[in-house]
Amino acid sequence: MNAYLLWVFAIGPVLIAEALLARYEVLAYGAGWRAPVDKLPEGVPYARGAAPDSPPDAYLVYLDGIGKRRVRDSRDGGQLVKALIARAPELRVLGQVQPYSPLAAPLAERPVWKWLRHRIGLLLFLHNVMQIFVAADQRYRPLYNRAVGSQIATQLRLAGYRPDSGIPVVLLSYSGGAQVAGGAVDELHTQLRSPLLLITLGGFHNGANDLTRAEHLHRLTSASDRIERVGTWIFPQRWPLFRGSAWNRANRAGKITVHRLDPATHVGPTSYVSPTAQLPDGRSHLDRTADTVITLIRDRHRVTGSPDHP
Repeated sequence: MNAYLLWVFAIGPVLIAEALLARYEVLAYGAGWRAPVDKLPEGVPYARGAAPDSPPDAYLVYLDGIGKRRVRDSRDGGQLVKALIARAPELRVLGQVQPYSPLAAPLAERPVWKWLRHRIGLLLFLHNVMQIFVAADQRYRPLYNRAVGSQIATQLRLAGYRPDSGIPVVLLSYSGGAQVAGGAVDELHTQLRSPLLLITLGGFHNGANDLTRAEHLHRLTSASDRIERVGTWIFPQRWPLFRGSAWNRANRAGKITVHRLDPATHVGPTSYVSPTAQLPDGRSHLDRTADTVITLIRDRHRVTGSPDHP
C-alpha cells in the first residue's frame, strides 16, 4: 500500500504536467507563438534512397512510434528504414519527421529534455504517449493534424517532391505514428495533391481521422501484438458498433486491407522489426516486414500502369 501511494504521489504529478505540456505545443502552433522548425541539422539529408535528379517511383515517409526523440533515431536504430532503402532503391525515404511535435522540434534536442534524459529517461516516452492522446482528442485533433501534415509536406518539398506530380506518397507508420499518419491525409492532399497510400505497422490510433482522400490503408498486424489490440478496445471509433466512424466507413468502402505478420510482437526481441527473430522460411521479422512493405508499394505501382521495376 505504501509503495502504491508513493507511486501515485511521485508519478501522478508528472503525468498531469505532461498532459499540460503536450497541449501547450499544439496551442503554441495554433496561436503562432512559435514557428515550426523546417531545417535539418547539418549533415542530415532530407531524403535517402533514389537520387533527386530523377523522379522516384514513390516517396516514403516513415512515422515512428513513441521512441522517436531526435531527427536520426528510431525504435530499431534505423534498421527498418535502412532495409527499405537497400531493397527498394526506386524509393525516396524520409525518416526525420517528428510525429509527436506540432512544432517539428526534436524532443531530445531541447535543453531541459537533455537534462532530464540523463536522469528520468521515462519522461521522454511519457511525453510522446501524451502527444498521441492530444492528437486523438477531438478538441485538438484538427489543429494537430494540420501542424504535422504541414510538417510532412514541407519535408517532402525539401526532399524534391513537386505538387501535382502524381508521384505517390507512402506514409509508413509504426504504433502511435498511425494516429499522425491518418491525421495528415487531408493537409497533404490540400498542399501537394499527391496520391496517398497508408501502411500501418502495429498501428495505435483512434479511428477518427477521415481517410476519404487516401487511396488505401494496409494494416500490418499480428495476433501477438497486444498494444495494437488495446487501441481497438479503448477507442470506440474502432468498434464495429460505431458504423458512422471514419474507420468503419473506410472499412466498408474496401479501403482497409489486413495483412498478418504473426507471430511478431509490438516490441521486444520478437517484434516486427527484430533482426534476430527467425521465421520458418529463414527470414528475420525485419526482413519480412521490409519485404511486405515493398511488395505493397510495388503492387500499387504496377496496378496504376507504371513501368515495371528493374
